[in-house]
Amino acid sequence: MTMVHSSESGRVPTIEEFWEIFTKSQIESQKARERDREERERAREARVKEWEAWQKVRQKEQKEWEKVRQKERKEWDRSMAESRVRMEKAERLMDRVAANLGGLNRSMGELIEILIAARLWEKFSDYPYNLKRAYQRVPVFNENHQILTDIDILLSNTEWVMAVEVKHELKRTDEVDHHIVRMERIRKYPPLETIGKRMVGAMAGGVVNPDVRDYIHKAGFFVLELTGESVGLVKPSVEFTPREW
Repeated sequence: MTMVHSSESGRVPTIEEFWEIFTKSQIESQKARERDREERERAREARVKEWEAWQKVRQKEQKEWEKVRQKERKEWDRSMAESRVRMEKAERLMDRVAANLGGLNRSMGELIEILIAARLWEKFSDYPYNLKRAYQRVPVFNENHQILTDIDILLSNTEWVMAVEVKHELKRTDEVDHHIVRMERIRKYPPLETIGKRMVGAMAGGVVNPDVRDYIHKAGFFVLELTGESVGLVKPSVEFTPREW
């Protein structure tokens, strides 16, 4: 057993001296624990303040994002309403054409309207797309809610979408390059109907230049062309693989 000695005379401390030393030690330990507790409390309060500040920022961002989504939804609903009006107009035009098949004075614009109203999804029966929903003039907005471009025809199902660009006549390769840029913009700023879906593209024309047709196929787009009273999917004359965006 180790004896506690006085530092001055080497004698054994009395009980009173020992108790005084013990009491001072306990007081210092208590003060140290209090300081630690205060430090932990200050750290906890700082974390709570940081969390509350972050929550306020997050709530503000959510409110701003909700305003943006509501605006986009209104624009989308307006676009879909306009599409329905156009489709009804196209259907009426097709009825008039059916009643007068000999009407040779139809303009190319009317023929393109017929193309828009046609059941385009049937043209891709050899491909695993099954695109039975169709929309017209679907707008594409940037992060500032400005319209960058629009999609003439958007075919859709739950997995795939196809963006179709329609021209009276496809005779320039730069029109194909513009559609490539359009596809990139659609993927970067996806409209609601395209979000989370695989995307391919197509180009349609009343008349398609053969050289441009090959250029379109090499770019990975399907080609549709008016043939008589309907529109047909053009068989590639070059190696063709649909490009997925």
